[in-house]
Amino acid sequence: MVTYLGVGIGSGLLFAILDGAANANPLARRLYRVYGALAKERVNVPAGFAIDIAYGLAMAALFKTLHGSLPGGDTGVLKGLCFAGIAWFFRVAMSVASEWMTRKVPPLALLYTLGAGLMEMVILGVLYGLTLGAWG
Repeated sequence: MVTYLGVGIGSGLLFAILDGAANANPLARRLYRVYGALAKERVNVPAGFAIDIAYGLAMAALFKTLHGSLPGGDTGVLKGLCFAGIAWFFRVAMSVASEWMTRKVPPLALLYTLGAGLMEMVILGVLYGLTLGAWG
């Protein structure tokens, strides 16, 4: 339980850092200008950290729950990558598909979101596989 809490909270903090890096860099800011009229002028950083920590705990719990069913044999990294693919599909790819169908968002912005989201999920999946996978 202590390992799960440590990894869950740590991955939530990592999630916050990765989100910040993916969304606040100059390229993302240029691509995401389309959301300018909808975006808040200031982000509630404490609430954002709390949400990302909750995501980290939830994703760690999901990884632990699915661990035995994920392909990859005894290799935690492969299980983590499989989990990353699942999480990316449901968290990122489906969101991008909805954006593509319902809003006028430039294709490069959607592709950037797909790529940045994939990188985030791979990093988190590998972390879960290396840490939580050892106790599967």
